Amino acid sequence: MHSLWLDFSLAFRNVVRQRRRSAIAIGAVAFGITALILASGFIEWIFMDFRESTIQSQLGHLQIVKPGYHDAGKADPYAYLLPEAVPELEAPNEPRKIKTVAPRLSFSGLISHGDATLSFIGDGVSPAEESMFRKGVQVSSGTNLSADEPLAIIMGEGLARNLGVKVGDKVVLLANTATGGTNAVEVSVRGLFSTVTKAYDDAALRVPIGTARTLLRTKGSHVWIVLLNETSDTDRMLEKLRGKLPPDKFEVVPWHKLADLYNKTATLFTKQIQGIRLIIGLIILLSISNTMTMSVMERISEIGTCMALGVKRIGILRLFVSEGLLLGLFGGMLGLLTGSGVAAMISAIGIPMPPPPGMSHGYTGAILVTPRIALDAFVLAVGTTLVASLYPAWTASRKQIVDALRHSR
Repeated sequence: MHSLWLDFSLAFRNVVRQRRRSAIAIGAVAFGITALILASGFIEWIFMDFRESTIQSQLGHLQIVKPGYHDAGKADPYAYLLPEAVPELEAPNEPRKIKTVAPRLSFSGLISHGDATLSFIGDGVSPAEESMFRKGVQVSSGTNLSADEPLAIIMGEGLARNLGVKVGDKVVLLANTATGGTNAVEVSVRGLFSTVTKAYDDAALRVPIGTARTLLRTKGSHVWIVLLNETSDTDRMLEKLRGKLPPDKFEVVPWHKLADLYNKTATLFTKQIQGIRLIIGLIILLSISNTMTMSVMERISEIGTCMALGVKRIGILRLFVSEGLLLGLFGGMLGLLTGSGVAAMISAIGIPMPPPPGMSHGYTGAILVTPRIALDAFVLAVGTTLVASLYPAWTASRKQIVDALRHSR
């Protein structure tokens, strides 16, 4: 322990003595770590926002369906209907982790207004349960669904625009019933909505689930959407419900199994961050390696003197490795402080973002610095500087005493 403390004490003196070179090296490390924290934090915020938007808008945390519904339910939807009554999924004496369970009945058909007729995709939903989805449909005009008005619907902005309707207009919905016939119902447009997906807004509408069952002349639901209080409870609740519900009658599917776009986006951004981390690591490696090499070249006579006084080669190696490690520690801590401060400032201001492809509205971004991001950045700084100092330190420790002392002449 005493030897280690002595090594770091001498290394610290050498770092302070070479102020300009050390400042440049520390600045390079800090700059790289700051850039990594900002890039990682921005992508982490995108992950978080995209994940919660995906969950809150359509998928929920878990979906309970009939076995095989997601594979064959679109071709034969009435063969995969769940019971009308949703069972109690949590015992009364258990901590409440489920926020709500929302039944949905999916269907499609034709919508008419005046001389215009378009196809639509619809969802019969429970207005009370759907109000729990904070980032679900954003009503931009009019009001949301209400159980007090069963014959009022909301539709996507794009569908309303293509059909030429506005809030308060009457439209007719035509759909195939469960028995193979057709049925129609006249409803009023209560509101217009938008979601994160423009293509969905161009074809979608929502009606109270009781009206949808009347239109389709059926009972039940296609899916029960389980919304939890915390996303972190998803896996635990998944295992719990799979153990509680009979597997031959119910299938419990987590949101990430259904979020294909999110999974592909996450994979792409993760590869980008790995590339950024590699580039920053190379910058730090070259910077510290150059600094340590110059330090060795300027201190050859000093190395010779130390070895002549009895310092072993391993001691010289430890001294220069300790010096490189200190540069990484100082640069990493400075980068963490700078990156976290800049991230907080940018997040307070907000980052205006244009609408992504396939979406109709822009959003305001932020930078989310998590403990994992901070730890990864700090480990990268220390690990890279440690690796960068190994070869110069080894070179210094292999010097011959006579040659090193002669170098001072």
